[in-house]
Amino acid sequence: MSGTHQVVLQWLPLFIFIVTVLFNSSCHGDVGTTAQYSPPYLPTACYGNDPSQFPSSNLFGAAGEGIWDNGASCGRQYLVRCISATQPRTCFADQTIQIKIVDYAPTQPSSTSTTTMVLSQTAFGTIANSSAHFINIEFQQV
Repeated sequence: MSGTHQVVLQWLPLFIFIVTVLFNSSCHGDVGTTAQYSPPYLPTACYGNDPSQFPSSNLFGAAGEGIWDNGASCGRQYLVRCISATQPRTCFADQTIQIKIVDYAPTQPSSTSTTTMVLSQTAFGTIANSSAHFINIEFQQV
């Protein structure tokens, strides 16, 4: 066997391992909780009374303390999906939405100190049954 073939055979297991890890791992975001809040949505901690802050889809939310980052989260976009709830069949399977942070959750009446974010009624109702109070979510900054 030539030296080149020996080098290839020597590195082949490592190459196979790396390819396996790359193709079998999936990018998952962080896990947290969310609730929903109702209008009126103005004013917000991020943009005050400016109605142009809201995406036309009405998919927006308020950041909880864990992602607020002293207001740096204003305008950030997150992919959000429901992963579980206390009631079975609350989450809508395979529904992922992109939301924009426009507010600070502790200023919203439905939030708690442990909520990662609070979603608009439209956003919450797109990923879960709107009769739920809290759901567990997977989220990832875009």
